[in-house]
Amino acid sequence: MSGQSGKGFLTFILIIACIALFLRFFIVQIIRINSAQNEANALETLKLMSTAIENYSRDHLSSYPSSISMLLKSEPAYIDKDYVSESVVKGYSFSCPRLETSGYSCYAEPVKCQLSGTKQFTVTTGGVIVSEDCDKKE
Repeated sequence: MSGQSGKGFLTFILIIACIALFLRFFIVQIIRINSAQNEANALETLKLMSTAIENYSRDHLSSYPSSISMLLKSEPAYIDKDYVSESVVKGYSFSCPRLETSGYSCYAEPVKCQLSGTKQFTVTTGGVIVSEDCDKKE
């Protein structure tokens, strides 16, 4: 009788191990898909910000805005949302540490490298976008 009980327990443990392995694979795939979606969204948002800044410059005699609020307060507004002041937008945080009348640099960085995104994006004057792996920064 105890031989049958031992085989049943071993079968149960093997089934649990297989389920755990399947769940691990499934969760990793979900994280990868979510990360790719976050990266695509961050890149599009950065392009949107760059286009708004470049359009502002074109309309203001090649003078770039000195703050994101200038893009929001213009009539018509060049951008509908201040992505820099929001803490996180779909796993990425945005910043524009250099926003001067002569040029700009804006960044999109994942909040958690390898979890919310794997790439950091930078856009500079002229709309030049560069990406690099976020693990190089940590």
